[in-house]
Amino acid sequence: MRRRVVSLVPSLTEAVAESAPGLLVGVTDWCTHPGDLGAAERIGGTKNPDVRRIAELRPDLVIANEEENRAPDLAALRAEGVEVLVTEVRDLPQALRELDRVLVGALGLARPAWLADAEAAWRRVARAEPVEQLTAFVPVWRRPWMVLGRDTFAGDLLGRLGVRNVYAGHAERYPRIPVEELAAAGCDLVVLPDEPYAFSAGDGPEAFPGLRAALVSGRHLTWYGPSLAEAPGVLAEAVRSAG
Repeated sequence: MRRRVVSLVPSLTEAVAESAPGLLVGVTDWCTHPGDLGAAERIGGTKNPDVRRIAELRPDLVIANEEENRAPDLAALRAEGVEVLVTEVRDLPQALRELDRVLVGALGLARPAWLADAEAAWRRVARAEPVEQLTAFVPVWRRPWMVLGRDTFAGDLLGRLGVRNVYAGHAERYPRIPVEELAAAGCDLVVLPDEPYAFSAGDGPEAFPGLRAALVSGRHLTWYGPSLAEAPGVLAEAVRSAG
């Protein structure tokens, strides 16, 4: 079993910390959950990790993601002799498989109870009575406006809850769409997560007057880890209470 792990992905940091907290020796500046990460050293951001310092920590494994981390940084780590495991997550089934690959396959841990809880929570969604189908767009950035496009984990979660992303068929995964086009898309609501851009009641909804706005937890919408067990309820409630 590997004993020294560096995580370059906040959701994977939470997944490892909840499963075997003593393994983490390095995490990013964006790793916020759980609140106590012990002695794990901060090694920079997801896009600008301190490669030299990571190598000096002598990790048995660095865990990364093909979307959140830059290929040149991962190549530089490998050039330093560091083993790097890169995940790819585009939908819920793939997220669950990748969590198994990291925690059980790569780290040699027993399968954590929270992962079974997450699977059960989403199975209940699949077995539930069909919900009202809503159309939405999902901004992830402002100035310029960027939204979820094709093949995104967050879009897949929303779809399972009855919220169809109108840009799911776009050629790009995170297209830039003018705000005027978004406002005229004819959607039932706009879904505004609090990360990566920190949308809030006072920053986002005002751009789309007359359109219902669902303010959602970015951790529950975009992270794949222990938050997946709570995500169906948290996200569904945010959509129901959209004002």
